[in-house]
Formats: sequence, C-alpha cells, structure tokens
Amino acid sequence: MESKLIIIRGNSGSGKTTTAKSLQNYLGHGTLLVSQDVVRREMLKVQDREGNLSIDLIRQIAEYGKDKCEFIIVEGILYKERYGEMLKNLIQFYDQEAYAFYFDLSFEETVLRHNSREKKMEFGEDSLRAWWNPNDYLDVAGEMKLTGDMSQDSVLKLILNQLQVQID
Repeated sequence: MESKLIIIRGNSGSGKTTTAKSLQNYLGHGTLLVSQDVVRREMLKVQDREGNLSIDLIRQIAEYGKDKCEFIIVEGILYKERYGEMLKNLIQFYDQEAYAFYFDLSFEETVLRHNSREKKMEFGEDSLRAWWNPNDYLDVAGEMKLTGDMSQDSVLKLILNQLQVQID
C-alpha cells in the first residue's frame, strides 16, 4: 500500500482540527489522524517547548502508519521552529508522498473562528494573541495556503483534489 502523509498546520483556532477530522471521516476507515493536541496535552501532558516529548511521539505514530494506512493526517499548530525538522524528516520518510497545508488567516479571522467553537471558554483572545505566529510556513515543495475566504467545504475539496481522491 502506498501511504500519503497530509500535514495540516496553522494558528490556534484557524480550523485545523475541524478540517482534519472532516478529512478523516471522508477518507474513511484506516485513516490515521495524529493530533498534536491529543499527543501533547492528553497523552503526555507536556508543555509545548523545544525538545518536548510530543515531537518524537508524533513522528513515531506517523511513521507507524506508513504502509499500514492509506492516509496519515498530522495536524496541529506545529510551529516550524520546534516541529519543522521533524515534519521535513517525515516528508522524506514518506518518499515525498506528502501534502502540506497551512491556514494563513488574519488574527481577526482566527478570533472569529475561535469564538464560534466550544473551546472559546477554555481560553480567549489574550491567549490567542500570545500564541500568534503568522506566516509560519514550512517552506517545503507544494505547501499550500488555506485562506480565510475559503469555506470548510472548499478547503476539503482542495485537499482531496491534491490527494487525487474522487469527490462525491
């Protein structure tokens, strides 16, 4: 089986997790979703600092999926400074059969999206501003920008087209 790696990144509240879960549901059984928040916050309970344990575990889980799952989705803020080397190594591990997407939204759009979700009670605009890291591209071949004027449906269609998956 030839596996495809899908990397979905962006600032907090941009739509990464919603997109990744929708994509996993569309692609179906055996699609591995590796969420940075789940690995870092729930599995390991570590702070997002340089060298934290989640970096290596995300890599190991994503590598495990190769040749076992058709699609492996890695999603999260995944700051380039901290996770960039690991993500570039994963792209090489997948023999360049990898697709990188970055939510490039304005801070205002991110706040609007954040305020429309359940997590809005967990943290607010001050936290979003503290974590804000615009234009954090991986700078890998084919990395695609997802913008604030794109609907959830158009984002999914764009990703599926890139994967060359038949759209219903």
